[in-house]
Amino acid sequence: MKNKYRILKIAITVIILGFLLSFSLKKFSGQKITDNKISVKMNEKTPVYFIDEKDIREIVKKENPSGKVGDLNIPALEKKINSLPAVDSANVYLNLNGKLNLDIKQRVPVFRLNKEGRDFYVDEKGIEFPISKTYSHPCMLVTGNVKKDEYSKLAALVEKIDKDDFSKKYFIGISKDRNGDYNLLTSEGNYKVEIGDLDNIEFKVKGFKTFVEKYLVYQDPEKYSMVSVKYQNQIVTTLNPHFKENDSILKAGNKELVKVPTPVTIKKTTEIKPKTEVKKNTKKTGSSLSKTKESTKPKTITKPKETKKTEKKATASKPKTKAKVKVE
Repeated sequence: MKNKYRILKIAITVIILGFLLSFSLKKFSGQKITDNKISVKMNEKTPVYFIDEKDIREIVKKENPSGKVGDLNIPALEKKINSLPAVDSANVYLNLNGKLNLDIKQRVPVFRLNKEGRDFYVDEKGIEFPISKTYSHPCMLVTGNVKKDEYSKLAALVEKIDKDDFSKKYFIGISKDRNGDYNLLTSEGNYKVEIGDLDNIEFKVKGFKTFVEKYLVYQDPEKYSMVSVKYQNQIVTTLNPHFKENDSILKAGNKELVKVPTPVTIKKTTEIKPKTEVKKNTKKTGSSLSKTKESTKPKTITKPKETKKTEKKATASKPKTKAKVKVE
């Protein structure tokens, strides 16, 4: 009997609670979600303003035109907010008092990329999202044909630049040329810093920092057009041809380049010299022998003893032979 009484008591309490719950749910679902019952929180660490509280409230009204709690589809509303390009994540839930809470985290751009005529942002996860017409976030500008698999390394580079006071002062942009090499654009002078690939970034930036502190601070920043740190353990500089003080250096360099092929021609002439001397000797002996009618013996001309005799005879008898020829 006692057990039956307990079971009956439990059943009655459950029915009463069910009745009260259904009554409260009907009353709760009939409530309207007013503006003061909508709480929107932006949870990002870096303040961004791609979307604001006003935009979220308008989305809530569109998803629930009646404004009643019972007509609100929370999963559909959460999916709608998450589909916004500038939203990283969204969490939507209702309190027992009928208050609607929306916790939203926006995407924070790491850099802005100008690629193939398109202009968009990239966040720390490497996700692209379009720029806003009402808000422009200050971040590093990157240009060139950057591949998606390079976004993570590029984001790491930008993060290191932002954390270092020296790098943040000097570097204002990043570009990728046709050869696939990355260049850091500087705020001082007209030069760029060539870093090549995105590996060993800390070492390359440290090398440029040393170059600036120990040498470049004493030079005119317009002197160079490029400073390359992509090679291991060396820094290569390119002079600016439009800088007047570089004219004498560039002219001297051009003169040295002109002088480079001259040793090659000297070697060629020295090798040909013995051949030309033999030809000259043969011409002289040939002319003298033609006058003395001894040209029919070519073998005897090459001997050194006979050539000396013929030369002496020719020089001694030049005036006499001319006179005899004229008389004949």
